[in-house]
Amino acid sequence: MSTKQNSQPTHYSVLIVGGGQAGLSMSACLQEKKIDHLIFEKNTMMHSWKTQRWDSFTLVTPNWQCELPNHPYDGGDPKGFMKREEIIGYLDRFAAKVKPPILEGVSVEKVRKMDNGQFHVDTTKGSFTSDQVVIASGGYLKPIIPRMAERIPETVLQIHSNQYKNSQQLPDGAVLVVGSGQSGAQIAEDLHIDGKKVFLATGNAPRVARLYRGKDVVEWLDDMGYYQKSVDEHPLREGVRDNTNHYVTGRDGGREIDLRKFAQEGMELFGLMENYQDGQLVFKPNLASNLNAADDTYKNINARIDAYIEKNGINAPMEAPYKPVWEPENERENLDLATSGITSIIWCIGFTPDFSWLDLPVFNGMGAPVHHRGVTNEKGVYFIGLPWLHTWGSGRFSGVGIDADYLSDVIEKSRDKSELSKPLFEVS
Repeated sequence: MSTKQNSQPTHYSVLIVGGGQAGLSMSACLQEKKIDHLIFEKNTMMHSWKTQRWDSFTLVTPNWQCELPNHPYDGGDPKGFMKREEIIGYLDRFAAKVKPPILEGVSVEKVRKMDNGQFHVDTTKGSFTSDQVVIASGGYLKPIIPRMAERIPETVLQIHSNQYKNSQQLPDGAVLVVGSGQSGAQIAEDLHIDGKKVFLATGNAPRVARLYRGKDVVEWLDDMGYYQKSVDEHPLREGVRDNTNHYVTGRDGGREIDLRKFAQEGMELFGLMENYQDGQLVFKPNLASNLNAADDTYKNINARIDAYIEKNGINAPMEAPYKPVWEPENERENLDLATSGITSIIWCIGFTPDFSWLDLPVFNGMGAPVHHRGVTNEKGVYFIGLPWLHTWGSGRFSGVGIDADYLSDVIEKSRDKSELSKPLFEVS
């Protein structure tokens, strides 16, 4: 639902920026504590899920991991992977349960702290104030397209992964997919299945098996406690937030993605795309190392599962070690655009956050939020929905509800002015 502007209050205990699953999870938890709040959403609720996913998109994690506040997976296939329309339905049912107080189509232009300790929020629908503010706008806001794209001829269609829907939207001819993370690998597969000639510029993304020794790898990792491990317990600590997600797919009931197999079938693989110059696409000669590194991660995860099975005396079927089905004969560093037949390029190299509107001292030298479990050292300022905010599931349906519940407790305690005056954590 959308709150009407008529007689709209301008002060709230909590203002939330962002109306995706993180913002609505926060609203659900605040409602349980009867804390008044308002959400600003510059588009509509769950906008990115409804407009920025390709037609064949599926979850890459099993449905049983979907656990939004008071809204677990409610379908009949817990070990399956929801398709795009099923995901939208799941989220729409969540929104109907939460009935959040939200202003849709309202952009936040600036958030600053006033001398009295309250927050002043400028929006396209006027100014608001609050005692506390939650940033739920996510970390995937600005699509990354490198400046070299400006030199590529206008006759070549260029889009970002968030604009891709299906192969029919592309002109006849070959496609260059740049990036082999989750989106790049799955989009390359989608085009490959549809019979498109695909060139894929790989990166450093790791991969993971879908099924191993009788169970989905996600289920094994859950049994092993991986998804309960906090960022503080992870060997990389906060560095894990910079990791690229493993590529795998939930398509057609779920399967692993092996780029070597695609190459066997005619997809042309390259190393990292570095430049476009004098009609030539220029690639780093690191295809073999990219493929080997992805396979090393794949095998390492399987080995950890093997160790867990052995340690706990679990009866699980044996599985033969992975053997590469294809090896690059040479490292091609150049590809002539004119003779390649490439008529479209899909940039799948991620996003950057955009917190330019947040006029608060909560960022490090790289522009990333500094927080512990979403709590910043600027009293009353919180983040939710970011990757590895606390655990692997923080940016996903599996963990955002836990984070929202934790933050709502902090917010409730902070309403006591004596608590609000104390630092909530120390920045090391």
